[in-house]
Amino acid sequence: MTYQALYRVWRPQTFKDVSGQSMITQTLQNAIRQGTPSHAYLFTGPRGTGKTSVAKIFSKAINCPNSTDGEPCNECAICQQITDGSLGDVIEIDAASNNGVEEIRDIREKANYAPTQAKYKVYIIDEVHMLSMGAFNALLKTLEEPPKNVVFLLATTEPHKIPLTIISRTQRFDFRRISQEDIINRMEYILEEQGIEYEEDALLLIAKAAEGGMRDGLSILDQALSFHDDKILTEDIQRITGSVTQDLLEDYLEALTEQNTKVALNLLQNLLAEGKDAGRFVEDVILFARDMLLYQNTNEQTPSLFKTAKFSDEFATLASNIPEDFLYDVIRVFNDTQQELRLSNHAEVYLEVATIKLAQREVTAEEAPEEDAIAAPAEQMAAVSNEDIKKLQEELLSVKSELTAIKENGGAPNQKSAKKVAPKNPAGNFKADRNAVYKVLSEATHEDLREIKSVWVDVLDVLEVGQKALLNNSEPVAASPEALVIKFQYGILCERAQADETLHQTVNDYLEKVINKRIDLVYVTSQEWPEVRQDYINQMKEKDTSDNDETNENSKDQPSEKKEDEVVSKAVEFFGEDVVEIID
Repeated sequence: MTYQALYRVWRPQTFKDVSGQSMITQTLQNAIRQGTPSHAYLFTGPRGTGKTSVAKIFSKAINCPNSTDGEPCNECAICQQITDGSLGDVIEIDAASNNGVEEIRDIREKANYAPTQAKYKVYIIDEVHMLSMGAFNALLKTLEEPPKNVVFLLATTEPHKIPLTIISRTQRFDFRRISQEDIINRMEYILEEQGIEYEEDALLLIAKAAEGGMRDGLSILDQALSFHDDKILTEDIQRITGSVTQDLLEDYLEALTEQNTKVALNLLQNLLAEGKDAGRFVEDVILFARDMLLYQNTNEQTPSLFKTAKFSDEFATLASNIPEDFLYDVIRVFNDTQQELRLSNHAEVYLEVATIKLAQREVTAEEAPEEDAIAAPAEQMAAVSNEDIKKLQEELLSVKSELTAIKENGGAPNQKSAKKVAPKNPAGNFKADRNAVYKVLSEATHEDLREIKSVWVDVLDVLEVGQKALLNNSEPVAASPEALVIKFQYGILCERAQADETLHQTVNDYLEKVINKRIDLVYVTSQEWPEVRQDYINQMKEKDTSDNDETNENSKDQPSEKKEDEVVSKAVEFFGEDVVEIID
């Protein structure tokens, strides 16, 4: 018999076998058990999360004559025919190769015929976003008025490409990325069933490389079994995935922290010489620095907290010795390097530059030893001469004279004095561009904001790790046809987002593809946003008040004019139009 890949052999056949989607499977089981299945479902989510598998299980469950608690028996003729794809009443269609109007019209015509063997006729349309607009329009009528005993199961990885008229006529289920723990549990079950030994660290590496996709994880496991068929070894998985060991990451960051450029470069060159993937190394460093930051701020040792790291005494010791600001620098520098690698064929050059930049950074006061920190103020005091004190006194007198002049001018400083007296904003004290925010608010509509929010999660998905981390806690709060106000919790995040031109470009490229528009991004902090919005409202109220006052001024003479009109009409009534002469 021809060999079948693990993900095909171990594809879930019941709802309880589906990993990481318990809410979805429970909802579908309840609908089947209660006899209230919908006529159309939309399954969305990343690749390898179980969309097509759940669709096939659902088609078996609603047609199985021996269904128990919403689960198919997988033993009757109906279940077995659906499993091997031979039942004519369950039709699987790949929309990528059948995306024309004619194919959908054919479905419409055949859907009107009653099922021949099963209770329901089921159409499973995979990658439904690939349908043309004409095909969607042809499908719309069928979803609007579905024939009896026909169920449509639509699956896609890109729901934003599906017209809202289609989505609104389906029950939508969003499949989430499968957790590392669920992927590991599934792989352990498969390996134990096959009697294959494994190392736990090896399965952890596979789960991390799978990035939430069960199919990707089983494909890597299949490759490892082909490489070494009697045992799954950590070393083999590192070679297959191009992953870097935690020991190497710890040595690399320790060398950077100690500003030992030579050791750090040697580690990097040895890693690349072994054929490790440069992009994978950059991502591993970013996630490892992230894990250290979380450990420093939470002191948690829970495995599910970490993306890459595995807790150990060496990890805890290194985390306690690395300054927090340095870890922020590592994430920032390697995120920039990740962007540069996309446009270059010389990955090693950018990695070497990043290594040297971090190893030869200027040590801040927070990173300096305590003895140096204590000695610094004394040395600085000793270095202050009488001449410096005299100079400071002169500057103080100058400032006082300028303040006196300001008071004499009625508190309105000229530009020259204002330029000298005005204090600088503290470092990191971000201030929003109020004129830009006011402009957005003056043109903002609920529809524009609703449109942006509907695709915001998808926008985050297309960003790189560092950019996604930056925008992860952001929120669109106001939108006009040409601009968007984004709220951040901290000013430092606003500064970084505003300075990141690549972020602006990536967001706009995606929005142009999805909603056909490019917009300016305006940033504001959570603390400043209510104040800015209230100031704008107050300005609008003052403007309305002034407009009303002008209207009232213009209408002051109206009562007297009305009175004059009444006098004239009475005179005409008494004396007649021939006698009365009206002079203005």
